[in-house]
Amino acid sequence: MARFIFITGGVVSSLGKGLMAASLAALLQTRGYKVRIRKFDPYLNVDPGTMSPYQHGEVYVTDDGAETDLDLGHYERFTGVASRQSDNITSGRIYQQIITRERRGDYLGATVQVIPHVTDAIKEFAKADTDDLDFVLCEIGGTVGDIESLPFIEAIRQLKNDLGRGNSISVHLTLVPYISAAGELKTKPTQHSVRELAALGVQPDVLVCRCEHPLPDSDRAKIALFCNVPKAAVIPALDAKSIYAVPLQYHAEGLDSEVLRAFGIEPGSTPDLSRWEQIVDRLTNPEGEVTVGVVGKYVGLQDAYKSLNEALVHGGIAHKVKVNIRWIDAELFEGDESEIAAALEPCHAILVPGAFGERGAEGKIASIRFARERNVPYFGICFGMQMACIEGARDLAGIAGASSTEFGPTDEPVVGLITEWMGKDGLEKREANGDLGGTMRLGAYEARLDGNSVVASIYGDTTIHERHRHRYEVNTGYRAALETGGLVFSGMSPDETLPEIVERPDHPWFVGVQFHPELKSKPFDPHPLFASFIGAAVKQSRLV
Repeated sequence: MARFIFITGGVVSSLGKGLMAASLAALLQTRGYKVRIRKFDPYLNVDPGTMSPYQHGEVYVTDDGAETDLDLGHYERFTGVASRQSDNITSGRIYQQIITRERRGDYLGATVQVIPHVTDAIKEFAKADTDDLDFVLCEIGGTVGDIESLPFIEAIRQLKNDLGRGNSISVHLTLVPYISAAGELKTKPTQHSVRELAALGVQPDVLVCRCEHPLPDSDRAKIALFCNVPKAAVIPALDAKSIYAVPLQYHAEGLDSEVLRAFGIEPGSTPDLSRWEQIVDRLTNPEGEVTVGVVGKYVGLQDAYKSLNEALVHGGIAHKVKVNIRWIDAELFEGDESEIAAALEPCHAILVPGAFGERGAEGKIASIRFARERNVPYFGICFGMQMACIEGARDLAGIAGASSTEFGPTDEPVVGLITEWMGKDGLEKREANGDLGGTMRLGAYEARLDGNSVVASIYGDTTIHERHRHRYEVNTGYRAALETGGLVFSGMSPDETLPEIVERPDHPWFVGVQFHPELKSKPFDPHPLFASFIGAAVKQSRLV
């Protein structure tokens, strides 16, 4: 039977529960255990698919087509375990399921309540498909004390009893703030947070204390005394130079050892952390650096491009270079051409990421034109590929009115709404005025590459599977015109109806993809497209 680790947070949000969960799981893997991480989100949205990136950061998409919390990206990047739809649940989805069951009469006339019906649904989710695992890590979103998270806390209280002694523990992440005027760390917020959690019936077994200054031994002893945990189970968590240094840092502080001891398992020999040490060494001792300009729409919040940011870092790891990301607001480019040149000339490569809506589109098209004309490596992802096709149609294929139906009616729909496509369960259809949530082309789909293409040489294969999240596609009716202008369709869906990749063979590096390769990149296994793109940036840096 799998053992469960319940992870909660206190005092403030954004302390890094997701990173801590991912790091702990990675450390358990180095000790030979099979792990899976799950995320419980208390908000009432069914999933984050319709939430603004400014509200919630990026939407992470799994192979099986779930739109999930960005923490699942951390889980995959750190463990290499592919996340599934069953690894992320929201209050909205739970209530939706319960109300559907109630309307169907499944509860046989019973009064439907938070306890036991909501808590039972949470417990079902936590325990599903765990038979082949050693450890299941369950992260509870939000902060202890929030009204929204109370059903989840109650569910894990019940689960600890259901699972039996020795089969579950609680890890609580809290803040130990530094008061500069007093010149000392304060443990009282941690004490109050643990007391709040204990009042809800959950006593932490391990405390992880986020702090900006080293936690003195006396403060660890004080926290242990007031919070009813062994002193060794009070784990300091200082800021790290890189998120990929966090597993090493937690191991040095004894997190994995204390978690195992809480289960009554002797930690045994020191695990092999050489893979993480090599990653950190490449990050801290680069042999050069490159600058990548990311021309985006949501650059005000970098969490909106979390996986993209990390995939670029992974490309740098592959070439032992530091990647400096220059975040550029696409709306700034919708005017003076000289402003575009001033912003992009310092960049060794240009990337236009995914987005929705017309805002900033002309700025992205202008940056693509700059990359094409100046022979600067260009990478277009999803919306970035669509804009590359519109730019090629306007400037090289003589289609001045080329546009996307996403922006409104147009006589030249180079990009249009997908109304039907072959999905995993057969033909899928969509209406223009239908629901937005969950109606995109989502998840991993197969693509076939031209054997003589640039991308086939990058992948080393002609059949790939990549994750999608989009509602619009490039119109294959314009393929001939675009290829006349030098933009080659080098990757297509197996039925040849949906374009997956375009490239310019006569350019140093110009690739547009309809999918999101950043979602499958890992520090120890950089995605081939990002590794190749950063390699092209390195070459460009030597030319300027």
